Amino acid sequence: MTITTTRRGLLAGAALAVPAIWGRDAVAQIRRGDELTVGIWGGLQERITREFCATPLERQHGVKINYVLGGTPERRARAYAERGRPSFDLLYLNIFESRQAVKDSVTQAPTANVPNFANLYPLARIGGYAVAFNPVTIVYDRRMVAAPMTSWKHFWREDLKGKVIWPTYPGAQGTAGLLMSAKVWGGSENNIDPAFSKIAELKPFAAIQGSQDQLYGMFDQQVGAASIEFGSFTRTYAETRNPNIVIAEPEEGQAVAANFACITAGTRNQALAEAFVNLHLSPECQQAYAERTYYSPTIRNLTLPPELAAKLIMGEAAVEKLIDFDWDVVIRNQPRWSSRFTREIAG
Repeated sequence: MTITTTRRGLLAGAALAVPAIWGRDAVAQIRRGDELTVGIWGGLQERITREFCATPLERQHGVKINYVLGGTPERRARAYAERGRPSFDLLYLNIFESRQAVKDSVTQAPTANVPNFANLYPLARIGGYAVAFNPVTIVYDRRMVAAPMTSWKHFWREDLKGKVIWPTYPGAQGTAGLLMSAKVWGGSENNIDPAFSKIAELKPFAAIQGSQDQLYGMFDQQVGAASIEFGSFTRTYAETRNPNIVIAEPEEGQAVAANFACITAGTRNQALAEAFVNLHLSPECQQAYAERTYYSPTIRNLTLPPELAAKLIMGEAAVEKLIDFDWDVVIRNQPRWSSRFTREIAG
């Protein structure tokens, strides 16, 4: 079933969501005075989850939700150090970290104990509960290219010579650039040589970028024409600051990236953690993500206004077109590839 949500009553709907969608047995395990510790990024993600997850649970059950804000490396390291005796009940990781954490018995595999698990796309059920798709793609300045960029191979066009701002490696953007270059030029994560050879052909670069802020500053100054970046953040940048920037939809697909809610192995607040995740996967919370951050929903039972949906990854066909990788291979080779990138690409 598909649910169409509106701005009217979103907070009220979230506040009422727990008794409406949560089974009696699970609710009975949530005790007044329980505290849940959530490790997540700050900014909009904290504010949205406070509004749609933490506040309804606190009001409904008399519990307390504690947030630990910061970057993924810090909370991942803490979760590994505390394996089996976690201070986190729930933490948010990226796509490959979440899968590895389950294998390492740091976090739990997702289950149908979270009712909204049933609404997740298959890709969103691996390694945790994906709460947002945020794919990495080609972004470019329409003023500085001879024609639209509709393929990853277009970085090698004549009109882009000396105009490419390549992302550093490692990092989500640099990883996407490396792996997609391998894919379109006959290689793969198991045969990375074609990627390094072809990327080296793009030299000299207009620049190498190491962050979104750095890239957007370069675009402001027209340092280069094209790069690789998260589509969601770049769309916000384009709409608020630089309307000349285009978020491409390459024919080969965009490189998958996603944020996952991961319940820790050994948590003493299992039911409360599952309730929090369930609310994060509610249509109301997913719509807020889409409207405020251009994060694409990971659930099927959500219909958005056409003008918003057109800017997101929506529907089975679009999700299936996202390019996933063998992250075990990527993680295992990251140190070697990083040294090679420094030597052959950045040097």
